[in-house]
Amino acid sequence: MEEASYDVIVIGGGPGGATAALFAARAKLKTVIIDKAKFGGSLAATSKIANYPGYPTTVSGVELLASMREQAQSFGAEFVQTQVYTLDLSEDTKRAYTAEGTFAAKAVILATGAGARQSRIAGEEEFLGRGVSYCATCDGAFFQDQEVAVVGESQEALEESFFLAKYAHTVHVVAPRDAFKAAPEVIEEAIAHEKLRLHYHRRVKEIVGRDGLVAELALVGRGGEEESLPISGVFMYLLGNKPASDFLQGLVELDEQGYVITDEQMQTSVPGVYAVGDVRRSPLKQVVTAASDGAIAAMAADRYVHRRAAMIKQWA
Repeated sequence: MEEASYDVIVIGGGPGGATAALFAARAKLKTVIIDKAKFGGSLAATSKIANYPGYPTTVSGVELLASMREQAQSFGAEFVQTQVYTLDLSEDTKRAYTAEGTFAAKAVILATGAGARQSRIAGEEEFLGRGVSYCATCDGAFFQDQEVAVVGESQEALEESFFLAKYAHTVHVVAPRDAFKAAPEVIEEAIAHEKLRLHYHRRVKEIVGRDGLVAELALVGRGGEEESLPISGVFMYLLGNKPASDFLQGLVELDEQGYVITDEQMQTSVPGVYAVGDVRRSPLKQVVTAASDGAIAAMAADRYVHRRAAMIKQWA
C-alpha cells in the first residue's frame, strides 16, 4: 500500500476521536480515523448511558459510538480498522505505521483511551488471550452460553458484566471486599440481574488452565477457605485503568501514570499533535468531556494546519 496522505489522522474511534473527526471533517480537513476495533474501548462496554446530553432515555455505548461515527463519516471522515504499530512525529509531516500501510498527515489527534491494568495474578499472563481478557467488548462473543468471571469491584467491572451477560450463560462477579464502588442504581441492577452471581470477600489465588485454556478460578475467602469456580474465561478489572500510551513513550510528554500531558487546546509537547479523552491527563473521565476534548483538538488542529494565528472559537 502506498503512503496515504491526510490533513488529520485521528488514532482511536471512541467519543473523543469520533468527535474530533466530525469537527475536523466539517472544517474541510481531509480526515481519517484509525482504530483496531470496529467498536472498542470503555464506552463500547457500557450497556446504558443516561447522562449524555440529547438522549433523554438511555442509549448503549455501541449505539452512541455508531451514531457519532456515522455523523463524522457523513462529513467526509474516513474510517480504517487496523492496528497502529508506531508513530513518527519528528517532522512537519507526521506518520502512522499500521498493518494496512503508512498514513501521513500534518496533524495527529491521539484518542487511544485507557484500559485495565494487569494485576499479575498467577496464571493471568500465561493464559492472556486464551481465556484471560481485559476487554469484554473485544472478546465477549467468544463465550456464548459459557460461564465466565469478572474480577473487580468498580463500576466498570459491573458494566463489563452486563455486557458479557448478553453472551454468557452465567457471569460470576468476584469482588475482593464486601461492596462495589459504583452508582447505587448500577449495584441494584447487578444484584437483580438473573445471569450475574456476586461473590464478595473473595481473592483470586490463581487462574487455572487445562489443555492450554482457562478452566477454573481458584478463590480464597475472608476466613482462608478455598473454593473453585469452573469457568471458560476471566475478565480482569482489579487495578483501574491504564492509559493506552505505551507506544507514545519518548514521543510526547507523559505524566508519571502514563497519561498524555496537554495544554488547554489539547496540544501535546509536540506541535501539531493533540490528545483527547481518557488517554489525556484530566480530572474527569466521561463521554461528554471526551467529546469536548475532541472538538477543541480538531479546531486547534485546523488552526495548526492552516497556520492561523488563533483558533476559530465559534462555529455552529
